[in-house]
Amino acid sequence: MGQTDVPDVARILLPVLARVDERDRPLLLAIAERMAAERYRSWAGAAANGYDRDRLLACADREDEIASRVEALRPDHEDVQARIHQTVPDLAGLTRNVFEPHPWQTQFAIQAQGERLGAATWRALAPLQSTAEAREAMLECARLEEASAQVLESILAEHRV
Repeated sequence: MGQTDVPDVARILLPVLARVDERDRPLLLAIAERMAAERYRSWAGAAANGYDRDRLLACADREDEIASRVEALRPDHEDVQARIHQTVPDLAGLTRNVFEPHPWQTQFAIQAQGERLGAATWRALAPLQSTAEAREAMLECARLEEASAQVLESILAEHRV
């Protein structure tokens, strides 16, 4: 499978991010993290062995942790995320369209690319935060994203024929 087979996650997400106020973008990303957690759980349910299942479930937990860390920085996160869902009502469909047409190997490669992009995004957001707590939360989100990317890349490498 070549890199050309994998959709460009950044190109797909940039127009979506542009539809949301800059200050609220981390909460849009938190929504995407929760959606990724569900995707990981679905993949875990279909995993051929317990080792892969456990690693994918750990990825799901990391996605939820990222979302929780980001949401904890905004007491109004529920209201803002409701507004984001109104602004970007097609987010779930867009995500489905990126993943569903592809076999699991390509889906994992897409998600790994998304995790790497997420890590870079959280690192870019960190210095823009007004508190040390928020900066550290963003950097921890980046580390969590990278851990999941490594898992996906490892599974892909282990299952190459």
